[in-house]
Amino acid sequence: MLEADMEVHHQEASAPVSALTTMADSLPGLGIVAAVLGVVITMGALGGPPEEIGRKVAAALVGTFLGILLCYGLVGPLASRMGKMADEEHAYLLVLRVTMIAFLKGVAPIMAVEIGRRTVPGHVRPSFQEVEEACRGAKDAPAPAPEPEAQAASAG
Repeated sequence: MLEADMEVHHQEASAPVSALTTMADSLPGLGIVAAVLGVVITMGALGGPPEEIGRKVAAALVGTFLGILLCYGLVGPLASRMGKMADEEHAYLLVLRVTMIAFLKGVAPIMAVEIGRRTVPGHVRPSFQEVEEACRGAKDAPAPAPEPEAQAASAG
């Protein structure tokens, strides 16, 4: 059931990324269409003053420039970052799932943590020693004091 939930979550997170990627891929084409339309409009102005022709050619080039800039400078990188964030969240949920399943199968808690640690992506995976120290620190830390509301409820 956890695997199915994770798959649905990943599919839902990937839909906006796919839409943005498709949009980014279409922007250079729209820039080319803008350039062609600008050239057509410029052709209609041939025989007119050079300044007017220059403005129309400049407008055509601005359309091309905007298509490329928005594709490679804004929408494409945004889609890429969103995809990486979705992958990171999926990896996080995978670590939790693997650790919980190992623990539920009766593996000792420290071994379940180690099994989970091995599913952490390599570029952020803590070393065995770091996990061991964190677990020992959590075990040796004093228990948090109960909140005053909880004490009043247990007293009444």
